[in-house]
Amino acid sequence: MIKITLPDGSVREYNSSLTAMDVAKDISEGFARNVISAKFNGTTIETSTELTTDGDLVLFTWKDDEGKAAFRHSTSHVLAQALEELYPGVKLSIGPAIDNGFYYDIDLGDQTISEKDFKKIEDKMLEIARGKHDFKMRSVSKADALAKYKEEDNEYKVELIENLEDGTITFCDHDTFTDLCRGGHIPNTGIIKAVKIMSVAGAYWRGDENNKQLTRVYGTSFPKQKELKEYLELLEEAKKRDHRKLGKELGFFTFSQRVGQGLPLWLPKGAALRERLEQFLKKAQKKAGYEMVVTPHIGQKELYVTSGHYAKYGEDSFQPINTPADGEEFLLKPMNCPHHCEIYKSGPWSYRDLPIRYAEFGTVYRYEQSGELHGLTRVRGFTQDDAHIFCTPDQLDEEFKKVIDLVLYVFGSLGFQNFTAQVSVRDLDKPEKYIGDVINWEKAENAIISAAKDKGLDYVVESGEAAFYGPKLDFMVKDALGRSWQLGTIQVDYNLPERFDLEYKGSDNEMHRPIMIHRAPFGSMERFIAILLEHTAGNFPLWLMPEQVIVLSISEKYEKYAEKVLNLLENNEIRALADHRNETMGKKIREAEMKKIPYIVIVGEQEEKNNTISVRKHGGEDIGAISIEKFTEIITEEINKTLLPFNG
Repeated sequence: MIKITLPDGSVREYNSSLTAMDVAKDISEGFARNVISAKFNGTTIETSTELTTDGDLVLFTWKDDEGKAAFRHSTSHVLAQALEELYPGVKLSIGPAIDNGFYYDIDLGDQTISEKDFKKIEDKMLEIARGKHDFKMRSVSKADALAKYKEEDNEYKVELIENLEDGTITFCDHDTFTDLCRGGHIPNTGIIKAVKIMSVAGAYWRGDENNKQLTRVYGTSFPKQKELKEYLELLEEAKKRDHRKLGKELGFFTFSQRVGQGLPLWLPKGAALRERLEQFLKKAQKKAGYEMVVTPHIGQKELYVTSGHYAKYGEDSFQPINTPADGEEFLLKPMNCPHHCEIYKSGPWSYRDLPIRYAEFGTVYRYEQSGELHGLTRVRGFTQDDAHIFCTPDQLDEEFKKVIDLVLYVFGSLGFQNFTAQVSVRDLDKPEKYIGDVINWEKAENAIISAAKDKGLDYVVESGEAAFYGPKLDFMVKDALGRSWQLGTIQVDYNLPERFDLEYKGSDNEMHRPIMIHRAPFGSMERFIAILLEHTAGNFPLWLMPEQVIVLSISEKYEKYAEKVLNLLENNEIRALADHRNETMGKKIREAEMKKIPYIVIVGEQEEKNNTISVRKHGGEDIGAISIEKFTEIITEEINKTLLPFNG
């Protein structure tokens, strides 16, 4: 008997070997029609793979991320076949699935692919897909695999195979096409109903600029044409919400080649926005018992050697800064935590003093390759809303939960309602990636899982996603377009206190190590603002808007009354401005709409006579004529709905 255990814990027994698809059909014929991929005992398999032993089976449909990955990877094979047929002599290299699609890197020789060729490639792919060709895996000896690709003069596949062990090499066949592949495909090509070539780009073989530049063809695919249409519409909306576009239109930030790539310059409105976010968090932090500290932008190399950051990131980061003194080297600060450890170390502490909570909006610097830079989401200099809590083991659980409360308060005040939590732990198969004692790692991981459970968080555990010095709780937020972003992180660290020899005197008069909690609700100010811009399309919560109200006078005759209204609004701490330009009212309103100003106040003869204002909301809603006092109440009420008080 073969026992197959399903994800819900149920066990099905079979008299003989069978395939993953056979199990799916045994569950339900309707379910089986939707199954496109499978995993057995943790290994991705084909749905046609024979199961000959007991094990755990997971069956995936298009709704699952693993199902989508198999679908897109299979489509990359179809793309490769289409390219071979359309561009004879092309050399294939690799074609993985990626988020929302796939790509294939190819050596076109003297041929080229441009946007005008996309339709031709798509048509050929759909022609192949309609053949409903099964994807079939087969094992190949290393010698035979090398012989095939040497005969085809494909140095890329030869290099890949030379790095593989004999007995582990497999080919995937469908139709007349064969490719070197580890597996993980949909049953047949017929499931692919919609394809789109998105772009072409240059890509160095194996990401090494010393190697030949290949052509990377990006694409996406779906099981229904309707889903492709919806996805493309979503992309168009994403273009409108692109933070680089909105940031320029709203006058928040800019970049300068003279200043340097990846180093944003914040314009007055953007600087004011940052300042409001900082003050918002500082106010909550003060209630939660944090103390603000300030640390330098550089530190001696030895500081980061001690922390482990130099061994982990030093070679790929900015090069050391040498001073006139012999052997004296400094680094641009890549992390704030080593500096905070040294602040803690500056004084003797008792268990009565703990927890100690240090917070800083500290700017750090990390070298990113120019091709990886992207607006504010990937930069070389960024400011973290960093804080480090030094506590006793007995305080760890409570302190960690308090940080969760703070993160949830930030999300709620800024309109991020859709999120999950991810407990990021070690990869047990790669212990060399981490520093510190295994027992401490287990304590830290268990503490995070316990706190997440107690707070009722919807969480998953992800292996291999921990920081090199400790596990963490990451918050994965979905924006208005359904995209997932990592925002907010909390880490438990037993290792840095050990490395920096941090101590406190316990109630037993003995010296003990504190536990360190790292936390950053925003993560980085730059990235957070970029995501917030795209999530809200620039329509921030009212409390955060750079300008909440614009006052427009019908003509020059009513400018004095407009100024009176402006002063009354400002006296009530409402951020307002007046537009007295000699332009038409229609143009002023259009420009105010483009600037995303939440409320437009219009004053003229009737308003001055009745001591009222006419109010129009961003988006065109006409509130009508109301008193200034009533308008102030509307503003205050709207702010109070989103900016709730933090209780600490």
